[in-house]
Amino acid sequence: MVIQVIVCIVLIGSILFQSDRSEGLSGAISGGGAQLWAKQNRGFNALLNRVTKIAAFLFIAIAVALIAIQ
Repeated sequence: MVIQVIVCIVLIGSILFQSDRSEGLSGAISGGGAQLWAKQNRGFNALLNRVTKIAAFLFIAIAVALIAIQ
């Protein structure tokens, strides 16, 4: 359960540190949708994206394992 809590904290942190990809309805109307076709940023945001995916997978896998143990 301690590992589950650590993975949960990493997941929450990686989600909160990510930058917004859109600016709501006003961004979509004024051309914010152009970011959908742009190349993905290869910096800190790409690292956070990868960390989020890994942490989400680990969170689900550990949750299923904990249920199977009980």
